[in-house]
Amino acid sequence: MNRDQFISSRQADWRRFETLIGMTETQRDSKLAGEEISELSALYRAICFDLSLVQSRDWGTSMSRYLNGLVARGHNSLYRSQPGSVRKVWEFLMHEFPSLLRENHWYFWLAFVLSVVPGVVCGVVVAHDPSQAGRILPENTQSMMEMMYSAEREERETGMESAMAGFYVRNNVGIAFKCFALGAFAGIGTMSVLVFNSIYIGTITGFLVGRGHSGNFFEFVIGHGSFELTAIVVSGCAGLMIGHAIVHPGQRTITENLKIRGLDAVKIALGAGFMLVVAAFIEGFWSPSSAPREVKIVVGACLWVIVILYLTMGGRTLNRKRLTFNREAN
Repeated sequence: MNRDQFISSRQADWRRFETLIGMTETQRDSKLAGEEISELSALYRAICFDLSLVQSRDWGTSMSRYLNGLVARGHNSLYRSQPGSVRKVWEFLMHEFPSLLRENHWYFWLAFVLSVVPGVVCGVVVAHDPSQAGRILPENTQSMMEMMYSAEREERETGMESAMAGFYVRNNVGIAFKCFALGAFAGIGTMSVLVFNSIYIGTITGFLVGRGHSGNFFEFVIGHGSFELTAIVVSGCAGLMIGHAIVHPGQRTITENLKIRGLDAVKIALGAGFMLVVAAFIEGFWSPSSAPREVKIVVGACLWVIVILYLTMGGRTLNRKRLTFNREAN
């Protein structure tokens, strides 16, 4: 398109962005609805792309100066320190995070394949021949797993649930952010973590199934597995976004691309962290409980439905056109 067509197609978004920015600048506590906050974020990313396009095509210093001013105001608004608000956290988790994840669904599905396929292959192989587990699991780990799931678990001591929940929070959130951070190595580190976790989990599952302990094992993991396993994929999605921003910056510099795409990746990683915290509390308090197996299976199935609905339906009221503009532009 030429300069006039570009201005005509993008001017409405620029004016809307100015309106939202004006609201945040005149209201110190930025009383924007969740949909408006997400819209502002999506428009900011789109205008950053507009600025790079104008500069690359040399469409005039006045337009470049105007868009640069919008980007600067947007940066000050989005990156400034905001007062804490439970409502804002709720709106981020219930609206912006699932919407942003769907906007970057290709990264999610790649992380999903890396997290599932190796594990399924290893699980099937080891389930048919449990001795193959020794290629991945040390003997002491095999013995510990068989001891944990070969009989009915005893009730934990009073207060043990809280201690275990705290342990799972530290452990699981640490795994997620490690998976995210290793995306800085062109995404290769993230892919390695996803594949290794998949092989490890698949081997454990196949070993326990092959040894006849599938009942106790699935009874324990079905409750927290929905949040935990999905969150690992989500954190992998964020890491792959970082890797792609470095490997394929497009018309931007790597630094500019990381500033734009990196913010989205950080938000997705924070959403994964939230899901892992939920998984940790379920794993610490519900999974080891003495509830009947049938009840645990029903509850676990319901939790899987909740996770799927949360990620596929959360934030659907957002303006789809504005949320997907940046993805189409790239």
